[in-house]
Order: sequence, then C-alpha cells, then structure tokens
Amino acid sequence: MQESITFLHKMNFFLPPFWHWSPADWRKPDVDFREIIDQQLGWDITDFGSGDFEKIGLLMFTLRNGTFEELAKPLGKIYGEKLLIVKDSQVTPTHFHFQKMEDIINRGGGNLVVQLWNSTPEDGLADTDVTVSCDGVRRRLPAGGTITLTPGESVCLPQRLYHKFWAENGTTLVGEVNRVNDDRIDNRFYEPIGRFPAVEEDVAPLHLLTIDYPNL
Repeated sequence: MQESITFLHKMNFFLPPFWHWSPADWRKPDVDFREIIDQQLGWDITDFGSGDFEKIGLLMFTLRNGTFEELAKPLGKIYGEKLLIVKDSQVTPTHFHFQKMEDIINRGGGNLVVQLWNSTPEDGLADTDVTVSCDGVRRRLPAGGTITLTPGESVCLPQRLYHKFWAENGTTLVGEVNRVNDDRIDNRFYEPIGRFPAVEEDVAPLHLLTIDYPNL
C-alpha cells in the first residue's frame, strides 16, 4: 500500500477520501459508510494464492461500483471503475467474468501486455481466433495471442473472454471501466486459484481491505 500510494502521487492520480481511513476511522458512529461496504469499494490486494505477490499478484482499488440488485433495475447504477497497479513482470492469471464487461486502460508508467483466448462452452480455452476492440479499432489475433497497450491505449473485454496480463518496462497504472462487478461470484479462473488471500497479520493494518469489511 505504501509503495502504491507513493506511485499514485508520482502519477498525479488521486483517490477518494476513504482511501486513507485507519481501522479506527471505520468505527466512528457518525459515519454512514454502508454504501462502501455493499459495493465493495476500496483496497483489494491479492497474490491469487501463489504465496509470491511480486510474481503473481495484483493491487486494486475500487472507486465506484453498483450491485447486482442495481443491475436489475431499469435505471440502476450499472457501472463501476477500478484502479489497478501492476508491477513489472507481475502476472494476473488467466480468467474471465461471467457478467462483467470491462475496458482495460493503460493510464501510464510501463506497458501492459494482455493475452487472450475465447472460452469454450465447457469453460476451457478455445483454439479460435480472438477479435477485440482497441480504442474503437477491431483487432484479430490467434488464440493465446497478445496485445501490448502503451500509455493511453485500451482494450474492451467482453464477458467470457479469457485474459491474462502483466506489465513490461516498469510498474503500470491501469484503469478499468466496467459493468457492475462482484469479485466474490463473477470470476472464472482457468486454473483453480485463490482469489482472496489469507493474510498473516504481523503488523497492525495500515488500511482495511474489502475482505475485512464483514468483520466491521
């Protein structure tokens, strides 16, 4: 978190006020933060069960989100926005989303490499060509092919499209604009892994993670 905050200051990217709340701030009786909890806003850090965050891991901050209940309403809040910080060569494993469509945007730093596969009806990796939209331009690549997003470039990832990504040439600030997201039920990883980490607390928490909210 401390490294990421320093990086965000360097990139001139600012988070909403609750980013710096301490665990004690969450217990103030005069603050109504139910929306933050219900929409899973805030810090989310995972090593995907790898035990090696530097190689396989991701730091995220959800700035805004709706809920599946809102998604069902004619005029509900159906969008979300995340911030991802991807370290150089740090991998997010192959996965897709059942419901969420997302635009992945390189906001600066290094490059973001995205590897893509269509999925089969049985949730396997298809061997068919993949077609995606990159900033309004349709691109076609073979199964398992990669696209490299330089700062300012983006790709639109529809539902059930397997993707894996990592950064090159330095830590990369990645934006995500998406439909309503619920990471507890909407992720399908090609290889069984742990989406949420088991944290061994050896120091007092600096800020809470979204997985800490049920304990509030």
